Amino acid sequence: MGLYERFLLPRVIEATCGNRVIARQRQKIVPAAEGRVLEVGVGSGLNFPFYDASRVKQIFALDPSGPMIKRARDRAGKTGIEVEFLPLRGEEIPLEDGIVNTVLVTYTLCTISDLAGAFGQMRRVLSPGGRLLFCEHGAAPDASVRKWQNRLNPVWQRLGGGCNLNRVIPDLINSHGFQVENMETMYLPKTWRFAGYNYWGSARPS
Repeated sequence: MGLYERFLLPRVIEATCGNRVIARQRQKIVPAAEGRVLEVGVGSGLNFPFYDASRVKQIFALDPSGPMIKRARDRAGKTGIEVEFLPLRGEEIPLEDGIVNTVLVTYTLCTISDLAGAFGQMRRVLSPGGRLLFCEHGAAPDASVRKWQNRLNPVWQRLGGGCNLNRVIPDLINSHGFQVENMETMYLPKTWRFAGYNYWGSARPS
């Protein structure tokens, strides 16, 4: 891990993913989590304030970044919920089959390289009747915006810790063992259009 990834990248992610506009998006989906929750890509714990402690029994907080988990631990104590940190990647989930009721991914699917492996693990640990909740940015519906997303993506990946601008989120979910059951989309206000098209909703194993 280089100096940028260790010291600067966590600050960049905190600033871009912790602003008020993104916080409002988190607030639309995180409170729907229930039971035992696996949060894939917990980052610095920016979702923690939005969990409903009356509905959530436990959170398994997964992230491969030690610096990000260190930041998340500081927020975990304020949730009133038991939080167990798992410093691993999405394709390395060390949980029993069917142990969680909710899998939550927010601004994470853009960075996962082994999507098949990660989705396979999410589906394996999800209980019968469980749901995948998602809130992600990705490919815009307008051709002119998508053109800029494709042009900027290589540089954006290098600066953003592997983040991709141009992934079609519902297609990724539907092609990896889940079926989107409801979804909303919009360009977020006060953001760059090439980075601000959001998808959020829920999916069930297919």
